[in-house]
Amino acid sequence: MTDRRTGRSATGRRAYLGAAAAFAVCMAGTTLPTPLYGLYQEEIGFSELMVTVVFAVYAFGVIGVLLLVGNVSDSVGRRPVLLCGLALAAASAAAFLAEQGLPLLCLGRLLSGLSAGLFTGTATAYVLELAPPGRRARAGFVATAANMGGLGCGPLLSGFLAEYAPRPLVLPFVVHLVLLAASFAVTWFLPETVPGARPLRTARPQRPRLAPEVRGVFVPAGVAAFTGFALLGVFTSVSPAFLAEDLGIHNHAAVGLIVFAAFFASTLGQLLVPRLGTARAVPLGCLVLIAGLALLAVSLAWTTLPPLVLSALVGGAGQGMGLRGAVGEIAAAAPAEHRGGALSALFVVAYFGISIPVIGVGLLSEPLGLADAGLVFTACMAVLAAASGAYLLHRTRVAEAAGPSR
Repeated sequence: MTDRRTGRSATGRRAYLGAAAAFAVCMAGTTLPTPLYGLYQEEIGFSELMVTVVFAVYAFGVIGVLLLVGNVSDSVGRRPVLLCGLALAAASAAAFLAEQGLPLLCLGRLLSGLSAGLFTGTATAYVLELAPPGRRARAGFVATAANMGGLGCGPLLSGFLAEYAPRPLVLPFVVHLVLLAASFAVTWFLPETVPGARPLRTARPQRPRLAPEVRGVFVPAGVAAFTGFALLGVFTSVSPAFLAEDLGIHNHAAVGLIVFAAFFASTLGQLLVPRLGTARAVPLGCLVLIAGLALLAVSLAWTTLPPLVLSALVGGAGQGMGLRGAVGEIAAAAPAEHRGGALSALFVVAYFGISIPVIGVGLLSEPLGLADAGLVFTACMAVLAAASGAYLLHRTRVAEAAGPSR
């Protein structure tokens, strides 16, 4: 038998992989609509600015949950929070299936954001805690790979179904509901890892707080996460319109594949972190991210496809390096009883990166056009990434000169 209250599980090594699978399924739902926005625009009729607003509604849902209850799993346990997240993801899919206009699209995105907000920090901490002691380092990769891999599989799945299967605005969400049901069953039987977890009904909104041990690494880690997520946000919100309007690519599967490439490259970039060390991975990830932004600028300026694909691969790799490095630094610095809250705070900053810059691109696209608005975005993010990378490299060198770190 499994003792859910103490975390002793008969499933052993499979437990953290089961949690990671549920993590990936939940996150896939958040990017599922990406290749479908063009179809929604044709059916409902709204501008590119409204696409970015609909996309940003999701991000604000994530941020709201992380700010209000981001660390609630530290007291009521990981399992019940994740089960609530899966239920919200199912409600989001139902809203898209009942789609009758822009309000329900926004509702579906908001529910998806609430689900992701419950999952991001909590599921990351859960995967780390479920892993056997000898697999903790690998579990860090599994958690961030589930996050990024799930985000990448969403547009890949919906893009191919929309292009090659019937009912493109229905079938992707039906498939996702089936996957969510399986994930709910898996999560239900996983052990709890929070000792003395209180009943879920005792959960109360809590003002986000960082443990003193985390504050020294939080700001540089947060800046890197913000910049990387901003690039991914642009790929998932406005790249379908750029591909269709400027490059003449209307194949939904191709759109999904390009967006998937960015998230897949993010997962590969995370594989480099153990060799680099988390302290060096974050600044080097910023430098790789700058190269990805430069390639995006070339694609936008010359209206050509190859640099866009390279931008997805290079920028995604930089984002993955920075994200896994940031998660590793903060998870190592945070006391166990505050780890969920610290990781949730990191993702608050990251998700601001896929809301404010994306809305900015949408606003600028009206007077400037989508390509020029994207160029303004790449310039701003490159400056931010350069400043962050330079500071973090300097900080690492100072720490190495002062002697071995913890």
